[in-house]
Amino acid sequence: MWAMLIVLPPSETKAPGGESDGLDVSFSSLDPIRQEIMEDLAALDVDEMMAALKLPATKREEAEENRALLRAPVMPAIYRYTGVLYDALDAATLTDPAVSRIAIGSALFGVVMGSDTIPRYRLSGGSKLPVRKTDAAAQKNSIPTMKKRWGSAITDVLQEQGFVVDMRSGAYQQLGPVLGAVTVRVESVQEDGSRKVVSHFNKHYKGELARVLASAPDADSVTGIQGVAAIAEAAGMTVEISDRELTLVV
Repeated sequence: MWAMLIVLPPSETKAPGGESDGLDVSFSSLDPIRQEIMEDLAALDVDEMMAALKLPATKREEAEENRALLRAPVMPAIYRYTGVLYDALDAATLTDPAVSRIAIGSALFGVVMGSDTIPRYRLSGGSKLPVRKTDAAAQKNSIPTMKKRWGSAITDVLQEQGFVVDMRSGAYQQLGPVLGAVTVRVESVQEDGSRKVVSHFNKHYKGELARVLASAPDADSVTGIQGVAAIAEAAGMTVEISDRELTLVV
């Protein structure tokens, strides 16, 4: 159990390559669902997968990789995911204790720790994936959503982890909502003094906040939103508290 677990969203873009060490992920109670999803992906040919996941022609290579996930090269999840949030997080400069405080939501794996080794894959929280062909007779025309596949499994795992700062985007929060978690929103101050929810740079600021929280010397003693706010303010950030929601004002 972690005193504070920071849960980040995944990214659609993922670094290629890795080592041949094999898939190694935490939270073994999620393994049956993970296995089922990987088997269902492998049962589709590439064209079927691209249609099911609504992938453009430029992502054909990623669709092909989805069919051999257990044999694919792996790397730590915190390096696998790329993009604006992960650029701001700058994982390469984080200490091992900081990385150990970070988890990442995933449509394929449910949730993984930052140090877990995973392959490159393509599957989003809003995807619908047909059941594998061997089950077609028993589950005719079954195309469940990721939310239906995961049920309460992700919630059950995260509720056991102690105090959670949930920075996942809406689609991934819905896969496994966490009762009592602190959520984060980002707002900018307009010239007239009004507020506007930040959209384009939202991920960047969340990456910066995640970095500050994970790296804080007193991170392991934080068990509530007041402690989260104190760390952010000590780093020069402007924050506001409303119940269990932390607003980062930029």
